[in-house]
Amino acid sequence: MHCLLAFMCRGNMFARWVTLALIRGSLLAGPGQGEVGTRECVYYNDNWRAEKTNQSGYERCEGEKDKRQHCYASWINSSGTIHLVKKGCWLDDFNCYDRQECVATEENPQVFFCCCEGNYCNERFTHLPEVIAPAVKIQPPPVGPSLLGVLAYSLLPLLVLSLALVLACWTYHQRKAPYGHVDINQGVGPAPPSPLVGLKPLQLLELKARGRFGCVWKAQLLTEYVAVKIFPVQDKQSWQNERDIYLTEGLRHENLLRYISAEKRGTNLQMELWLITEFHEMGSLTDYLKGNVVNWSELCHIAESMTRGLAYLHEDLSYRLEGPKPAIAHRDFKSKNVLLRTDLTAVIGDFGLAVRFEPGKPPGDTHGQVGTRRYMAPEVLEGAINFHRDAFLRIDMYALGLVLWELLSRCTAADGSLHEFMLPFEEEVGHHPSLEELQDVVVHKKMRPMLKDCWLKHPGLAQLCETVEECWDHDAEARLSAGCVEERIITIARANSTTNSSTSECLVSMVMIDSDSALPLKEASI
Repeated sequence: MHCLLAFMCRGNMFARWVTLALIRGSLLAGPGQGEVGTRECVYYNDNWRAEKTNQSGYERCEGEKDKRQHCYASWINSSGTIHLVKKGCWLDDFNCYDRQECVATEENPQVFFCCCEGNYCNERFTHLPEVIAPAVKIQPPPVGPSLLGVLAYSLLPLLVLSLALVLACWTYHQRKAPYGHVDINQGVGPAPPSPLVGLKPLQLLELKARGRFGCVWKAQLLTEYVAVKIFPVQDKQSWQNERDIYLTEGLRHENLLRYISAEKRGTNLQMELWLITEFHEMGSLTDYLKGNVVNWSELCHIAESMTRGLAYLHEDLSYRLEGPKPAIAHRDFKSKNVLLRTDLTAVIGDFGLAVRFEPGKPPGDTHGQVGTRRYMAPEVLEGAINFHRDAFLRIDMYALGLVLWELLSRCTAADGSLHEFMLPFEEEVGHHPSLEELQDVVVHKKMRPMLKDCWLKHPGLAQLCETVEECWDHDAEARLSAGCVEERIITIARANSTTNSSTSECLVSMVMIDSDSALPLKEASI
């Protein structure tokens, strides 16, 4: 008995010694995360003229202290000719850990990409696909003396406990920062539908906005900036609906946001749903009007391009031989969902609540009270919607009237003073109105944002005010169609760009446009 106890004591002491040796060895094995020696990388940018940067040189890597820094290179192999795309610093990516050489391992990608650790490690780069390398089978260790078996049994509980702690820490960090991880080499789940997903690398750069269904990032896809809208897994339906709207045949239009791809990142509870579109540095119309005013020609250009996009979205082209397109209702039209190009051309985006009306098919989820409250039409606030196509399109037209009013409120063409930008009904119900407050103002009192007297003294603004009133009419069937509004704005812009002397004549010609009937939707002339 004494011998057995003595043997167990010696065994436990030996186990502790082995454990301490293992820990010491792991600490001396190499630098941990945050202590990597990558400080500078070779820099190259093939698109340096457009991006107004240096073409080549060296880049100093800067980032968070607890994050690793890497170098990367991307290139295209065209029939044996290597065309270098970019070189530079790369943010913390587990795919680059402990790689001393820049080696691309994918078999035949559209764009080759490699990353590594160490100063200037991306100076040289190569392609070594994993499939070419012969499979290496790890042989089980040879059976050792019986003492090793005793040690293995002694250390087994400690190893299990260590693995459990590591797993718990990993799970915690994954949940703590769901948007911090960018998985470049995704290999889980079904392949995304778009071939452009293969254009790597894609890197998140800057968080631009947070909304009801997730957040929007500015990202870089090779030499192009793109927008990445990230949905949490619980909002899968909204992501799927927006993706399906973008994939609608015949939807591409210069005044609708350009779709690039949709992806699933991660698995289970950590899954994120990505929607990748073109990026517009100017931001939304709301953001622009908060910090800027517009002159008469800018107002006309924004209004015309915005209504052209909405008219095309509403248009039923299901019987068109080349690229048929169904009528689509946006259902969340507002200035925040209208983006601006650098020349102030409007682009409509955010189709998460949109509904398609295809012949012979049900429209899908047509739940009545959806959208942003302050832009909801009276029939939506009242819960009295006729669930057919034209009713949903007229709801968009009410919201269009409010957005046009926002433009009018920031136009310098009138003689009166300009105040700070305000959202529709912000003066009446504040920043965060309740449903009941808006029902009282919009439905019961039939109030609308105020049209100033000084606007009515300007010939063009006066005609636009009349158009706005016909868009937000309390009677849904009396509202103008998007195509009709587009034609009116074109006519108004032309009449007032040449002369201001024929004001009454222009006004009379506008009044003669038939808008008092039941107004079947008029196709836009685009």
